Amino acid sequence: MGQKTHPVGFRLGVVRGWSSKWYSEKDFSKWLHEDLRLKKFVKQKLNHAGVAAVEVERAANKVKINIFTARPGIVIGKRGAGVETLKKEVQALTSNEVFLNIQEVRKAETNAQLVAENVATQLERRVAFRRAMKKSVQTAMKFGAKGIRVRCAGRLGGSEIAAARRSVKVASRCTRSAPTSTSAKPKLVRPTAPSVSRFGSSRAKSCSVKLAGSRNDAS
Repeated sequence: MGQKTHPVGFRLGVVRGWSSKWYSEKDFSKWLHEDLRLKKFVKQKLNHAGVAAVEVERAANKVKINIFTARPGIVIGKRGAGVETLKKEVQALTSNEVFLNIQEVRKAETNAQLVAENVATQLERRVAFRRAMKKSVQTAMKFGAKGIRVRCAGRLGGSEIAAARRSVKVASRCTRSAPTSTSAKPKLVRPTAPSVSRFGSSRAKSCSVKLAGSRNDAS
């Protein structure tokens, strides 16, 4: 039997925190599904803004949503118009008072979620998957990552049989106490007919990235 361990749950309370920070016994189910709706809506609404993570904090009848993005200017908008519009749309999804906190991701090149989305976007544009994976690995190492693993699966390069390809650059094996970030971008494109060009197929099934901590990160 397989003995796979979830990379996030394995590190919770050690080097990773929870993406939803609240406690409730009576409203647990309600707030859990509400959190999922809020995170999904924000991620879809700001799909072009490079959102790395969305965290939810609750206290009494207030909801604070922390949005970590590589492009805070796009989220905030001109004179704060963008964030006000987003706040009104999010407020319609919950009965609690909403507060938005926009935080910038300083080094998007070493964030697993953003790296995975970048590789996925290139695959959708039919860039050769080996080139996209190699470029992401080189860029992450250049910006101070100690190691990176990129895995793409599906009908890569327009092949008839789906397969998985990996690109690995690891300085040392990661332990639970090592600062790492893991992300996955599943089901990139599923066209009705095979879409193949000389650059490769856009019909990839998934792309996952695991990054070891930055060389400049002391934690």
